[in-house]
Amino acid sequence: MEQAHSRNPTIVIELSLLLLLATLWGGSYTFIKLGVATIPPITLIAGRTLIASALLLFIMHCRGLRLPADAATWSRFLFQAVLNSVIPWTLIAWAERSVDAGLAAILNSTSPIFTFFLTLAIAHQEAPSFRKLFGVAAGMAGICLIIGVQAFGGLGEQLTAQIAIVVATICYAGAAVFSRGFKGLDPMAPAAGSLLCGAAILLPVSIAVERPWTLAPSANSMLALLGLAVFSTAFAFVIYFRLIQTLGSVGTTAQAYLRVPIGVALSVLLLGESLSPTAWIGLGCVVLGVAAMTIPARRPIAIDASLRG
Repeated sequence: MEQAHSRNPTIVIELSLLLLLATLWGGSYTFIKLGVATIPPITLIAGRTLIASALLLFIMHCRGLRLPADAATWSRFLFQAVLNSVIPWTLIAWAERSVDAGLAAILNSTSPIFTFFLTLAIAHQEAPSFRKLFGVAAGMAGICLIIGVQAFGGLGEQLTAQIAIVVATICYAGAAVFSRGFKGLDPMAPAAGSLLCGAAILLPVSIAVERPWTLAPSANSMLALLGLAVFSTAFAFVIYFRLIQTLGSVGTTAQAYLRVPIGVALSVLLLGESLSPTAWIGLGCVVLGVAAMTIPARRPIAIDASLRG
């Protein structure tokens, strides 16, 4: 009895951290929306990867951890960076110039569904249970409700941006399948290594294409960039890796559907956005579908760090 009582505070702490993680990742879409107002997408994401990787390296140094030195591991970090940050984060930042942060949060939250598709097609590890098939159907219905209405109006900028977010989500799914091969490393090492590789790719592109020294970003955009890098990336990774050890990979995936309503709520409260009736129905379908895909089943399923925002 005393042992159960002593565990309660620990459980409360871990669940509170889980809610905080969902908030940090759900809030990333609001940070991005504020950031791209005066900072071009590539420069914004270059800054995000650079600042976050520096913070993670500092944390690793404090923990006495070092990044691996072999070329094979770094080539995998580079591939992971392309799938997990360079392409998807840049696409999302570009898309949020015309798409609301709330819609971006909804569409991007479907990564477990695309992970299921890719794993089924490539790795042949997922058993297509009824619950997962239901989750896939609900999630895809939500995407169709959100994007399909725009499609009837023609291929406008917002539809193209929404499709870009779905492509980013598919990249996350590919990174999730690929990252299962990182074994024998502290989980923070692939995160820091891939972010460093992402910064190495994006910084030269930013300098060549967007000439960041000529920009005049607003204070709000600069603060959003810092919030995105420090809280929604570096700090969120630290919490995520702690929860993996305490709640397990399956329990930690609860953030995948918690962050959807949180991300939408933050966009409504902080940005004054509003969803159309169709988008609200799509939100419900997506939350239901992602929950069906990630709620613990009898056989645990490993979900990777690429399910963030």
